[in-house]
Amino acid sequence: MNWDFMFFFNSILLGVGLAMDAFSVSLANGLNEPKMKKARMCLIAGVFAVFQALMPMLGWVCVHTIVEVFGAFEGFIPWIALILLGFIGGKMLYEGIKGGEEENGHGKITLGALMVQGVATSIDALSVGFTIAEYDWLMALVCALLIAAVTFSICMAGVTIGKKFGTKLSGKAAVFGGIILIFIGIEIFVTNVFFGG
Repeated sequence: MNWDFMFFFNSILLGVGLAMDAFSVSLANGLNEPKMKKARMCLIAGVFAVFQALMPMLGWVCVHTIVEVFGAFEGFIPWIALILLGFIGGKMLYEGIKGGEEENGHGKITLGALMVQGVATSIDALSVGFTIAEYDWLMALVCALLIAAVTFSICMAGVTIGKKFGTKLSGKAAVFGGIILIFIGIEIFVTNVFFGG
């Protein structure tokens, strides 16, 4: 594989494709917390970017070391995403229906929940390690960093859009955000289980 235009172009396209779930979850986070500060927005986008870079690298390592173990694990990926996003989305939905999340500060997503979202939205990116298996370690790393940069930009846009609409939706934002997360979990599950990814 060469360091040519197509390498960079394909890496950026991979980043766009992989970032779509993270974009939707970022949107939901912005909806849930419309008064979010810039540093927190960067934290959310940064967590998604790190996980989107980490997972393809882990997949690459698996391909070059323990490919048979990864092959057995791959079938569980949609189930894990469904459970994690369903749990967080259900919790957000419950708090939104219960009401008062803005007044008593429950609208903020915790760091632990953010990490779970990062894993849930990026776990399917492990299989990207198969697509970049012919890269040497440096090319795989550069590809992963490009994916992270694209993901960060797309997630910042998602949080920004979510914040804008979250302000307009006020009390219904957590309900809407929870529904989005549950839907993303179902979409990942259905796409991978019934349509083969």
